Amino acid sequence: MFIDMHVYPAFFEPINEDPAREEMRHNALNIHRNGTAPLEHIFNQMRCAGLDKLCLMPADYTSTLGCAVVENEEIRRLVDLAPDKFIGFASVDPMAPGALEKLEHAFTDLGLKGLKLHPGRQHFYPDDERLEPFYQLCEKYNKPVMFHAGLSWEPDTQTEYGHPLRFERVAEKHPRLRICLAQFGWPWVRETAMLMVKYENVYADTGALYFDCAKEFFVQTFTRDVPLTWIDRSLRHQVMFASSNPRFEQIRMAQAIGELGLRDSTLDLIRGQNAIDFLGGLD
Repeated sequence: MFIDMHVYPAFFEPINEDPAREEMRHNALNIHRNGTAPLEHIFNQMRCAGLDKLCLMPADYTSTLGCAVVENEEIRRLVDLAPDKFIGFASVDPMAPGALEKLEHAFTDLGLKGLKLHPGRQHFYPDDERLEPFYQLCEKYNKPVMFHAGLSWEPDTQTEYGHPLRFERVAEKHPRLRICLAQFGWPWVRETAMLMVKYENVYADTGALYFDCAKEFFVQTFTRDVPLTWIDRSLRHQVMFASSNPRFEQIRMAQAIGELGLRDSTLDLIRGQNAIDFLGGLD
């Protein structure tokens, strides 16, 4: 099983009937060079990269942008179109009125598998007490939380909100809550690794590609900034493959992760089993 844990479906064709909404998404996500993709194209990309499933991430920026960029209902619609290939997450803006009720609806009525939060874009620190009801709700329903951590290219983001050290109190206070620091918290990858060593409920994904060559960037990040032996020995159960597609190409990133020199058993964990554990299963 090969799972991409971090895909933005904002430009999937079935949810882009409205040209004005599509244009809003280009501007809101700072992604401008791609058009909409039919599902057949998405499935072909998956085949070329060897991927079995994609975890789809919505984005609710109500308090800062005035709307959700991708609604939870749109994620549910995409999952229903390809339930064998898509896993859907929910997004709420915790600073917006009614967000907690919206999240419970996403878990109970829409059946979404976890919560995606973007502290830098939604302008909150993850250890803010106002987030406690959301973490408690995720614990109640055994749902994980995916955080955008570290750098974000989206407009109106402040990187300090997503510094890995801001997540330690959350990990310590909620040991049963599985949390993932997406993009491996880049550029603070050692700080992210420190949290993972200390807290077994902290995961990270590999979607941290910010320059023009997947292999070179992965070699720098996962063999020099973080020694490969750290991942292959101590962190092997807490790292998940992710691409942050469509900003970056899945095919090159899937190939690059396989060429780092990790043991086959570690690759199997990173490509799929860790994601299944993080999600609490695929059913």
